[in-house]
Amino acid sequence: MNTSPYIRKVHYYETDQMGIVHHSNYIRWFEETRVDYMEQIGFGYQKAVETGIDFVVLSVSCDYKTMVRFGDTVKIFMTITSAELLRITLAYRIADNETGELRALGESKHCYYHSLKKRPVSLKKELPALYEIFQDA
Repeated sequence: MNTSPYIRKVHYYETDQMGIVHHSNYIRWFEETRVDYMEQIGFGYQKAVETGIDFVVLSVSCDYKTMVRFGDTVKIFMTITSAELLRITLAYRIADNETGELRALGESKHCYYHSLKKRPVSLKKELPALYEIFQDA
């Protein structure tokens, strides 16, 4: 399934006093990208949550390559690098929207957690349609 990168304009409040994006915001952008991806594939995050499934963050990392500043617009590309029964691994590439210059690379790992059962679950059993979409990606 083809999806578009997430486009994000930097807000002033996301920067430090030098006008450079604070490192913690990249992690927030990864989350925004995941939510956008879910919307694009026609299975919004809210739909998953309503069925009791959430995506618990197991780990997240970010390698900062070049600075992003107030007023910049970036494209965030996300790919599924591994989709297993109990967990998923995502890779992110943040690039300047105009020049394509690489700004950051990241990764996040998640497990599928059922809020009613209070434990990790197999996505294939709980939401087979979403599991198939992740597998096809």
